[in-house]
Amino acid sequence: MKSLSRRSFLRTSTLLGATALTACAVTTTNGVTTITLDVAKVKAYGQAGLNAAATVSSFLSAFPALAPYAAAISVADTALSGALKAFSDAAGSTLTINYNDASWQTRVSSVLSGMTTVAGAINSAIAGSGSILSATVIADAKTADNALVTIISVFEALLGISSTRAPVRARMTRDMVFVGASNPATGMTEAQALAILGVK
Repeated sequence: MKSLSRRSFLRTSTLLGATALTACAVTTTNGVTTITLDVAKVKAYGQAGLNAAATVSSFLSAFPALAPYAAAISVADTALSGALKAFSDAAGSTLTINYNDASWQTRVSSVLSGMTTVAGAINSAIAGSGSILSATVIADAKTADNALVTIISVFEALLGISSTRAPVRARMTRDMVFVGASNPATGMTEAQALAILGVK
């Protein structure tokens, strides 16, 4: 996985600044709104969560005092991995799914919930690490955390939902997502966040 340094992020920002999104199509017919999701994009979002967990866990692994935080990330990682596998197995070779379908909505929501839990565990690890981790490592962990927060924001916006979890962070609207705008809280676009987390 590529370096998460600020210099790397700025270079990525320059290269990937205004990528258009094709993860979702929203249509309204006779007053009924249908959300069609790109299966590959949902898988990419889930993988971003797994990569963020792996990245931060690697930072914590050398410090026994941080083992409880590493364990929490591991539990969240396992849950997300299971949700992503269930989604992928159900999708098979299908390219798009109808989010209005209750079964798909449950599977997609499980992936999003797993990502949110991973982000919460990462955030707790950063907050609880104190002076154990170096400033550089903390900065890299925060970059990974911000990238995941951005992907979660994009995912929520595509689904037309709003997160209520704490801490409250600025969220993208669906219109912002469609024009590739950056997350107000992190300054990253979807493309930048995916690149930082090593997802193509």
